[in-house]
Amino acid sequence: LSVLLSLLVPAHTTRSPDCGGILTPSGLRYLAEVSKPHAESVLRQDLMAPPAPDPSPISPSRNQIISVKVDKFSLTLIPDTGMRLSIEVDLGITSAPSTTKEMRLSILADLHVEMNPEGNLELVTSDCKPTLEEVQSTEEMDRSAPPKSSGSDVDKQINVEKICLEVFKLLLFPNERLMSLAVPFPITPSCQVQYLPLAAPMYSEQGIIISLQTTFQVAGTVIPLPVSPVPFSMPEPASSSPSHLILAFSEHFYTSLFSALEESGALNVSLLSSLTTATLAERITQMGSLFQEDLPVVLQAVTRSSPHVVLEEDKAIVKLFLTAQIGAGSSFFQSFLSVNVDVTAWLHLSVADTRMIISVAAIEDIELSLAASDVGPVLAALLEELFLPTIREEVPAQINVVLRQGVSLPHITSFTYTDVNVTIHKDYVLIPCNLKLEARTG
Repeated sequence: LSVLLSLLVPAHTTRSPDCGGILTPSGLRYLAEVSKPHAESVLRQDLMAPPAPDPSPISPSRNQIISVKVDKFSLTLIPDTGMRLSIEVDLGITSAPSTTKEMRLSILADLHVEMNPEGNLELVTSDCKPTLEEVQSTEEMDRSAPPKSSGSDVDKQINVEKICLEVFKLLLFPNERLMSLAVPFPITPSCQVQYLPLAAPMYSEQGIIISLQTTFQVAGTVIPLPVSPVPFSMPEPASSSPSHLILAFSEHFYTSLFSALEESGALNVSLLSSLTTATLAERITQMGSLFQEDLPVVLQAVTRSSPHVVLEEDKAIVKLFLTAQIGAGSSFFQSFLSVNVDVTAWLHLSVADTRMIISVAAIEDIELSLAASDVGPVLAALLEELFLPTIREEVPAQINVVLRQGVSLPHITSFTYTDVNVTIHKDYVLIPCNLKLEARTG
């Protein structure tokens, strides 16, 4: 993770990361494990394909691959460079019913992730070295005959150089999945989040480090976000993580999220008080002349400035700055009080599948102050007595309704997160987790 300190220093102010991820060596081993069946399927499909017809009038015997089994499939890190793909394939080859050979195809390929012109991450191979050797030979017609070498006839049939094209085919599937990393994810019907890679990943002994910049769209338009006061950085852990993946989100990410929700209007709430105009008139005498009938009192709260999230050790709080118009009306809303409401609330963070579930756990502090009044002066203590219980109960409840679907984490299609641990630190949230390949349907 030490590389992250230098990696996440923004190149210029408009391209500043606010979250990132590290795919650990354990995660690479898991990806190799679940990729093995796919690799075997691709190699079996192409290597066992019938040979092209020989145009020669005298067709020599042709070798036919009758079995393909991937014995080993591994991915290892090469710090500062990329990854090494190692595949060992057992082949069963026959040129006639009487002769069967077992051969070992070994493939070594160097891989790394690039950023393509479209801004997507793409897995590419820079070097590929296939080798073919005979493991065993059985001669049913003449068991005393010496075993044959792999020979040029087998090499031509298998076309060792073509193997590197097969490696390229193996990368098509993960590259399709990598493209899903940068697709927009909905938060609310009008608000979306998108994680954009800033550069090709870095490679260290800790893992593959990816820095991401978050953008938010409201009604299809990317909105400007608050400026991060400091570049996002993260301290180095005491030891290497056993988790497959470590996700990290800056304090700025959460402030940006709530700012986007504010911009979309999702934090504007309408609160129904237990009071009525008649009961309120008993405490505020000038109320009696405004309403001829007894009506429920409603608080219509809107944000008056951007929310702010603060992260401390084991603690996340959001500060909301609202203005509540207090009024009533059967045919149209008539406001008689305007109150500034400053709420400081604890946030609870968890992860379900590939979504971060954020909820307002409890209100830590509420400050009410009179902004305007059509019913004369109202003491702060009376405002709190009349309206604090409704605000304390209803504001968290309504914001949690907005947030209940969760916020999609950066992820690729077909994988979900398990064994998740969410840890809140000063200025950032760390989410170590394991990967799990979902079973395909259909």
